[in-house]
Amino acid sequence: MSPRTAQTSAPVIESLAERWSPRAFDLSHELPEGALRGLLEAARWAPSANNTQPWRFIVARRGGESFARIVDTLVGFNQVWAVNAGALIVNLAETTDAGGNALPWAEYDLGQAVAHFSVQATAEGFHVHQLGGFDRDGVRAAFDLEDRLVPVSISAVGKIGSADDLPEVLRERELAPRTRLDLESLVLVRD
Repeated sequence: MSPRTAQTSAPVIESLAERWSPRAFDLSHELPEGALRGLLEAARWAPSANNTQPWRFIVARRGGESFARIVDTLVGFNQVWAVNAGALIVNLAETTDAGGNALPWAEYDLGQAVAHFSVQATAEGFHVHQLGGFDRDGVRAAFDLEDRLVPVSISAVGKIGSADDLPEVLRERELAPRTRLDLESLVLVRD
């Protein structure tokens, strides 16, 4: 058990207990060819309302043009650390179908797909950090996205690096104890 393993009040599967969101990624690690395929496959098999599968992804490996375009949309403090990730994935919700009908659960369904992606990544020895600090209109313009595709979050994925490589304020957050609200405060009604 690593010091970052979640201390749960009931047993959970190892990939959930070991999942956490680092900011320190190993810049020397290159994601092996095909490494992202299994993670995206896990996302593909997430449940969705009426099986609409309203998730789309922009997959950009470090060193590529798309990666640089995504980094340019990140708020300053996210640029500092996310640039070291092996890949950045823009998570998009398809909010209407091809006929223009609203898909009201699209963002919820996308969240499930990204959760599946994250758990699979942990099982395969990678780490994922979700981030919302980016310019959504900048992403839209950089990739000429249709209006029905809404950038919701970005996932930084790769191998964990050393917290010593982060600026002090981020290093402190990286090394801080993991905390969560207790389960009893989250469950409002229990029969």
